[in-house]
Amino acid sequence: MTAWSHFRKRVFRLRYAYLLLLPGLLHLLLFRYTPMFGVVVSFQNYSPFLGFWDSPWVGLKHFDTMFHDHNLLRILKNTLILSFLQIVFAFPAPLVLALMLNELRREIFKRVLQSVLYLPHFLSWVIVVGIVFIFLRNDGLINSFLKAYTDFGTIPFLTSETWFRPLIITEVIWKEVGWGTIIFLAALSGINPEWYEAASIDGASRWRRIWHITLPGIRGTFVILLILRIGDVLDTGFEQSYLQMNALNQHVAETLDIFVYLKGLGGGNQYSFTTAVGLLKSIVGMILIVFANRTAKRFGEDGIF
Repeated sequence: MTAWSHFRKRVFRLRYAYLLLLPGLLHLLLFRYTPMFGVVVSFQNYSPFLGFWDSPWVGLKHFDTMFHDHNLLRILKNTLILSFLQIVFAFPAPLVLALMLNELRREIFKRVLQSVLYLPHFLSWVIVVGIVFIFLRNDGLINSFLKAYTDFGTIPFLTSETWFRPLIITEVIWKEVGWGTIIFLAALSGINPEWYEAASIDGASRWRRIWHITLPGIRGTFVILLILRIGDVLDTGFEQSYLQMNALNQHVAETLDIFVYLKGLGGGNQYSFTTAVGLLKSIVGMILIVFANRTAKRFGEDGIF
């Protein structure tokens, strides 16, 4: 049997699986690979009226402009600080919640609680930020309570540079922590329950079972998700920060995503420059993923490739 005949038989045998895979592959091709052709814009003075082929080529001019932009260092600092805070506080939160849910013994209560925790994920950032505005504005519920029953008076939550980052991290945790537990709970379900029984017989406490069985059992999943998150270190979410940015907190609120929007679509019309920034972000993300993957393999983990 030739290799081609073997391949055809295999495809025919798994035809339904490949049909299920087809929409995902088409989405990847149309929305991930096809737009990569547009990176040529970062090496041109692109004009929508001239198109890709007739726009003049300028080489690395936009990259040079990027590195000499006096605001870029501040914006990059804001992005890295916000991303670091999300990795430290928001990224491990689903793991902690999954461990807590895994310890629940009443299955009905566990499922109801999971469903309730999933719900915020389906709210758009516009709704989430709107809720935050209702509660934290100067005449909102929180400040009204502080003014009436404490000596603090009103706190400028929405206009203070000090409060911007804590609010962003808190909102991310509230919105995504429940949804993030799905992967960890799936990994926890793959741990052999006999190991817990054997540990209980040997006298291991609940904390010992979590430390020596649960955490090692999901360590590989945690490492893979961390590698992927490190690759997105320059992506902090556009909508959330943009909706809460104002003239009083802009100094710490403006990130690379907002910078690209304002320069490219928010009136600047600097399409080539912002494409160069996006290309640089992608290159940095790829380098970080490769570095993190190699580091994980050095410590004995499987990595993602």
